[in-house]
Amino acid sequence: MRGDRTAARAGGCGLGAWAAFGLLTAVVVGHDGRPLPVDRALLSWSVGHRPDVALAFARGVTATGTGVVPFVLAAVAGVVAGRTPRQRTLAVALCLGCLGAGQALRYGVMTLVARPRPPLTDWQTHASGWAFPSGHTTTSALAAGLLIVALRVRGARGGAPLAVAAGAWAALVGLTRVYLGVHWFSDVVGGWLFAAGWLGVCLYALARRRPGAEPFHGVTAAGGDTGSGPPRPPGPAGPEGPAQQRTTGMAQHRTAGATQGRTAGTAQHRTAGATQARTAGAA
Repeated sequence: MRGDRTAARAGGCGLGAWAAFGLLTAVVVGHDGRPLPVDRALLSWSVGHRPDVALAFARGVTATGTGVVPFVLAAVAGVVAGRTPRQRTLAVALCLGCLGAGQALRYGVMTLVARPRPPLTDWQTHASGWAFPSGHTTTSALAAGLLIVALRVRGARGGAPLAVAAGAWAALVGLTRVYLGVHWFSDVVGGWLFAAGWLGVCLYALARRRPGAEPFHGVTAAGGDTGSGPPRPPGPAGPEGPAQQRTTGMAQHRTAGATQGRTAGTAQHRTAGATQARTAGAA
């Protein structure tokens, strides 16, 4: 069934992301939170390439990765995913719940890992808390992922460019955290993997909750509505579908042909009998 396939895909993607996140976490913990070689290289490049225009742009982008903007995008995802007011209300609640729960879970992981941030002298924006995984990166990736899934489910016109824009925005938010010196690159990768894993878990749970349905209440992957409107009455052949209708039609045709054959045979027999009787009487 379509819902089962969706659940399997979401679960598979989420499981893969969680496995990669677990491996990266083990590497970070194994190094006692110290930066990896790629972390040092990218931070060193960022510190050496910071013109004023680029810094202003990076600060503007990174500010959208937390606060109101991600929750607005999550709510928009719910509105896009639903078709009726009731479906939209439920979808908005589910999207906001996924985002809020993901943030809480990430905060717990961050506290357990307790990885220090880069040196304060390299910072070009405000930051707080531990480093791994990046909070701005996780939040923006979750919001963008919800919007992308909603656009995919509804098959909305112009959805592909919007999905690309959402993905690019989430990627930029993560990269600006490295550029502004408040996160290591592995913190950002950890945020992306965490968001993918949590989004996969949420989609899997939702698809399993409604067997045979796509993620989000009453909406199929082709954009059709499965949970609203009056039920359609079955056709003349019942709910069996076109194949059963063809079979029924062929059976009716054969029955009609057999009935016609019997009727014609009876008429011919009576005609022959009447002719023979008239011939005998004349003789």
